[in-house]
Amino acid sequence: MSRLAYERYCDEITVQTEQLTAVLASGADPAATVATCPDWSLEELVRHVGRALRWTDQLVRTRATENIPWEKVPDTAGPDATGDAATLGAWLTEAAALVTEALSEAGPDAPVWAWNGESTAGFWARRMTHEVAVHRADATLTAGLSYALAPEVAADAIDEWLQIVQFIQRAGVHEAAADLRGDGRSIHLHATDAPAGLNAEWLVELAEEGVRWRRGHEKATVALRGPLTDVLLAFYRRIPLDAPGLEILGERELLEFWLRRASFG
Repeated sequence: MSRLAYERYCDEITVQTEQLTAVLASGADPAATVATCPDWSLEELVRHVGRALRWTDQLVRTRATENIPWEKVPDTAGPDATGDAATLGAWLTEAAALVTEALSEAGPDAPVWAWNGESTAGFWARRMTHEVAVHRADATLTAGLSYALAPEVAADAIDEWLQIVQFIQRAGVHEAAADLRGDGRSIHLHATDAPAGLNAEWLVELAEEGVRWRRGHEKATVALRGPLTDVLLAFYRRIPLDAPGLEILGERELLEFWLRRASFG
């Protein structure tokens, strides 16, 4: 499956981070509980994103051949002061600048350790794009603001998530993923507002050997239809399946089963 251009991922890390800091600057309460990640406050979510960006910067900048422990990455704790949205936003912005600089210098094919075996800077550019984009949704929903994502970025995020599910299943690192097998029952994701040519439809099969997926319009055991961004957020369990604009056709139980078992993200 084709991906976005490497330069686009680098740009998107900056764009998504800017939009996340804008949520902080909107007057949102840093202490507010994030409904989609209830173990975190909004401030803790932002610190998580900043740590992930700074960790990725060190991996790429040093061309790491193995994982780098968090404690060896500079400034992952973030600002000492809590509840200071401006200082927190500046720290996050700096993290995005560091990682995009490192990625730009490295180029997509530079060898860099990665947890899925795809050990290139290209993997990290894509992963951080979607890491920030999805957590921006968490922050935006917490603040009660509207969320939008470019269609090509949203479609690529669904592709990447399906690939992550496949990797986790193959690697056997999460017991829940082992249950995502079956006799060929399938899930169809159908974006109703995608631009022509984007082919924003997916067929996900629970085969005996594991998850299989492909882009395209095909009949399935259950279909989830709606605007592309909403389909993405529902598939990431950021909004409920009954959210306005979404429609489920067929065996809803299968879709709910998938979401329960693929909840390790």
